[in-house]
Amino acid sequence: MSDDTLSHHDLAHHDPADHGSGAPSADGAGTRAEAVPTRRRVLALGAVTAGAVVSIRPALAQTVGSVLNCQIPVPDPGRAGSYIDADGRVVPARTKGAFPPSTRPFKGEEVKRAMANGSTLPGVDSERSRAYVKYIRRLQRGQGGFTCFASLQMPRG
Repeated sequence: MSDDTLSHHDLAHHDPADHGSGAPSADGAGTRAEAVPTRRRVLALGAVTAGAVVSIRPALAQTVGSVLNCQIPVPDPGRAGSYIDADGRVVPARTKGAFPPSTRPFKGEEVKRAMANGSTLPGVDSERSRAYVKYIRRLQRGQGGFTCFASLQMPRG
């Protein structure tokens, strides 16, 4: 027997005007439609869920793409012109042993790769790259590039 058919017992107590409404009957007990979802309702719910999955996947792909293309300036614009020491701290310009600021911001993809496998950031030597990565790891809320860096730390499904 399918969910859309009624048993003999249901037919004896069935009010055609009440079919599928889900409203309680006069005696206060729920109708059959309230207790057991009909096949139509289950299929409708499945269609809604499938639509949500279809619309979420492209959004996630777009988010991942934008994360990899976000930019992290070294140092952030509020401290432009400052140097970065070997420990990743911002120091005054021309501090001995420190590195000048990057000539361009780094893309999220470049930073993620350097943090994951120790490769160098593009356009800089390995010592400067290590200092820049340490600086990026120290970024805090409110600093330029923090949101990009934070998004690189989020696990992807």
